[in-house]
Amino acid sequence: MAEENNATSAPLGYTASGTHPPYPKSICTSINHVICHGIPSNKRLKNGDIVNVDITVVVDGYHGDTSKMFLVGKRASHAERLVRVTQECLYKGIEVVREGAHIGDIGYVIQQHAHDKGYSVVEEFCGHGIGTEFHGQPSVPHFGERGTGVVLEKGQCFTIEPMINQGKRHMRVLGDRWTAVTKDHRLSAQWEHTLIVTEDGCEVFTLRDEETLSLT
Repeated sequence: MAEENNATSAPLGYTASGTHPPYPKSICTSINHVICHGIPSNKRLKNGDIVNVDITVVVDGYHGDTSKMFLVGKRASHAERLVRVTQECLYKGIEVVREGAHIGDIGYVIQQHAHDKGYSVVEEFCGHGIGTEFHGQPSVPHFGERGTGVVLEKGQCFTIEPMINQGKRHMRVLGDRWTAVTKDHRLSAQWEHTLIVTEDGCEVFTLRDEETLSLT
């Protein structure tokens, strides 16, 4: 991306408003029970691992943020189900975005789908406004109640990035002050897209070639 699109990495050196040490790598890689912000290393992947790759780049002063899950080698059915349901949670959240909807509408449908499938939703991290800034308003929780929160306006740009746990929702952050993991060491999965609100739906800027979504 750096070579072909003149892009720079947003995470590299990012300090989260000075509350964290500078992030040391260009992307985040979160494996198995790592919820988010995993730091790439020389650790070898093994058969059955699940991996989230989270990439944010800056092009012409604007940020684009997306993440995708990968399953390594022979897939365990329980892991494959978690990954699939988490992607469904993302899509259900996207499908309710339109001018006049509420932020709470997004969280509600994500939480309901995750709970219906027997999973929990991480509450400490959320989607976020994005544009010339990496993280801005509105905050987009992945849980909530219909008809609550900020009313969406045409032109708002933000991410939706549900983090869904196989076990309980509770998490802790490791000593590097970045890597968030499940307290019970059960698996966690995440998918993310950047989108903009339109009058009758939204446009997903980070939609991948293999994805099909009807958003209007």
